[in-house]
Amino acid sequence: MMTRLGWDDVRGALDARPATRVPAGQVRRAAVALVLRDGPSGIQLLFIRRAEHPEDPWSGQMAFPGGRAEPGDPDLRATAVRETEEEIGVDLAREAEYLGALDEVRAAARLRPVDLAISPFVFRLLGDASLRPNDEVRSLHWIALDELVREERRSMMDYSHQGSTLQFPCLRVEDVVIWGLTYRMFVGLQERFPSRATPPAAGPPR
Repeated sequence: MMTRLGWDDVRGALDARPATRVPAGQVRRAAVALVLRDGPSGIQLLFIRRAEHPEDPWSGQMAFPGGRAEPGDPDLRATAVRETEEEIGVDLAREAEYLGALDEVRAAARLRPVDLAISPFVFRLLGDASLRPNDEVRSLHWIALDELVREERRSMMDYSHQGSTLQFPCLRVEDVVIWGLTYRMFVGLQERFPSRATPPAAGPPR
């Protein structure tokens, strides 16, 4: 039986190496927050389900709170903090401890590359924060980190696109299916835990 992942494991994973960055240039930037907390069954990670919107290429998908950088943001970590407060009502600057950054990912939507690089930042909530999702968020989901890294949570999902059916790796936890960009960012965290098997390759970007 595997030992539960603890805060020392998380900190060690984030300190193991610096986060890689997409080369600077004309690419636009965005940032998300991986929000962790102490739960009844160990460390939990927060996911949001995006609201359905016809203009959102990731409409209805599982995600982390975050969004695009704005001119007033001093850096991308500040972008993640601002967007998290806007989307779920939590001020990470006051209510959380910053733990570190993960590798940036280049975004894609509907199988096409997007001129956008996303920086994931990891935080630990310090208390019982009250979550107040806005209209961009359909639902909130706290999932145990130990559950997410279990071998049996790995799966594949079908995605219909222009008359074809493609398969993408994913994680399934009850009615939650984590795939695409969010899956790739979670893999970026999981692969840093040496005692946990690395999930399958993310496949075509989403």
